[in-house]
Amino acid sequence: MEYLKDILRGILIGVANVIPGVSGGTIALSLGVYEKILSAINNFRKDLKESVKTLLPFAIGAVGGIICLAFGIEWLLDKYPIPTITAFIGLVLGGLPSIYGRVKNEKIKWTHIVSFILFTLVIIVPTIISAQIVDVGHSIEFSFISVLLMFALGIVSAVSMVVPGVSGSMVLMMLGYYETIIKTINTCIKAVVKFDFSTIFGTFGVLVPFGIGVLLGILIASKVIEKLLQKYPNTTIWGIIALVATSPFAMLYGRDYSGVTLILAMVSIITFVAGFYMSYKLSKK
Repeated sequence: MEYLKDILRGILIGVANVIPGVSGGTIALSLGVYEKILSAINNFRKDLKESVKTLLPFAIGAVGGIICLAFGIEWLLDKYPIPTITAFIGLVLGGLPSIYGRVKNEKIKWTHIVSFILFTLVIIVPTIISAQIVDVGHSIEFSFISVLLMFALGIVSAVSMVVPGVSGSMVLMMLGYYETIIKTINTCIKAVVKFDFSTIFGTFGVLVPFGIGVLLGILIASKVIEKLLQKYPNTTIWGIIALVATSPFAMLYGRDYSGVTLILAMVSIITFVAGFYMSYKLSKK
């Protein structure tokens, strides 16, 4: 049963990592599996069998989540963006009680306050800046330079994905490559379904170096964050609380609300409650 729950958690994390403004790290944290995943990644060489056993259901779910995005959630975001986003806000905030529970009995120090303020700004400032930027969707021709570029973008986006509250997709959008990456992933997925091998191989020039960069970025970020949680647990947790609590701002800021009706607002409240309840239940040990 727990294995199936981890697959479901993986689906939510995978979907979150592809939606600009939504943080996969935050979803993992809210679902109570963030440190479990970090530990498995960092102990991959020491305990390969146990790490694979831990990470496999999340990986299966994440891939499934990306496929769901390509064929379902992408449509929901296009047709019903606000109710879809409020569902993710519910998923994020539903895990906040369990995160706060780790420090609620601890005395608040000045370092905790500074951490909270700094990480709040980490969300607010890039969100406001990114709202002024249009992703032009840079075209990429296969070359040595483009391979290095995709590798570097993979590292940057992976580090952003691992840090709770920071959206890797938003970072790619700010750099102007989000549309390019998403279109390439969708093209590859649809080609796999149709067994169109020429198109599949055509996407490798973008996806392979990007994927290698993502793996390296995850390894680097996971090691750094685990060390912070070990050496400065409460200060780090307060920073994470700030990232989680401020994430809804990143998801909602700059969106078009002109077409929101009373019915749509009520549906959005329902999807928020549903997301909150799901996250709250999944975050329970």
